[in-house]
Amino acid sequence: MYLLWLRVAAILYIGGCVSIFPAVLSRSLPWRKFCVHVGGMGYFFHFVSVVEMLVQAHHWMPVGVREIESLLGFAVASLFFLVWWFYDAISLGIFALPATFFLVFIPSLGHDRYRFPSQRVWMSWLVAHIIALLLAYAALCFSLLASLMYLVQERRIKGKLKAAKAGRWQPLDWLPPLDTLERLALATLEFGFPCMTIGLLIGTVLVQETSLGASYFLDPNIIASFVMWIVYVTLLLLRRGIGLRGRRAAYVSGAALVVMMAVWAFNFFSQVHRFGPR
Repeated sequence: MYLLWLRVAAILYIGGCVSIFPAVLSRSLPWRKFCVHVGGMGYFFHFVSVVEMLVQAHHWMPVGVREIESLLGFAVASLFFLVWWFYDAISLGIFALPATFFLVFIPSLGHDRYRFPSQRVWMSWLVAHIIALLLAYAALCFSLLASLMYLVQERRIKGKLKAAKAGRWQPLDWLPPLDTLERLALATLEFGFPCMTIGLLIGTVLVQETSLGASYFLDPNIIASFVMWIVYVTLLLLRRGIGLRGRRAAYVSGAALVVMMAVWAFNFFSQVHRFGPR
């Protein structure tokens, strides 16, 4: 029965994950209330599931991998709600609620590893996983390119008056205005974030049919991919939540480019991303 409550908690955590971003990034009060209420209900059902799981297992310490994942997710959610209760700091939820959902999602699939009904279904999920991550990285590349073009255009505008006085030809007239580049960088970032999230979520399901199990999360490329997800959230928080713009935002995007290149480099050491026959 505890699996039922855990699945209900996972569904409610999805609502909390979706609503936390407009609540924090746009500072929307209705989304904030929705996030707290839905996330709180998810936390309640998660608590019921954890208690019933340990009672049925006749022990009060986690033993199996699924039990550890569920309890770790419960600990993360508990920390978030404690911080929110005492300090009214809901911003922590932008990291805590998605992390809780990722930890709860796999245990909610069942006691054992999830198995796809056929090879064709597994391949369909694999294609969706690859496409989602490629779209996420492409969107980040466009965002970084727009940020670099912003720096070039800003420098060009500052030197345009001097060049006009000296009668020199000023190249790069085709560059878009600064405001357009700023909006393009943010729009592509917001498009790529859900693609990255969906890609990682599908990947956690796909690995259940391999022999890796929980060691999936120790793979270098997987760790780097989750770091990349955190970079995505940080960029969104800086740009949308704090309002970081202009040159500083471009420099931060440049740092994200370094992290992205590291993710691609880690792929050569990955034991998971060498797809072949199962």
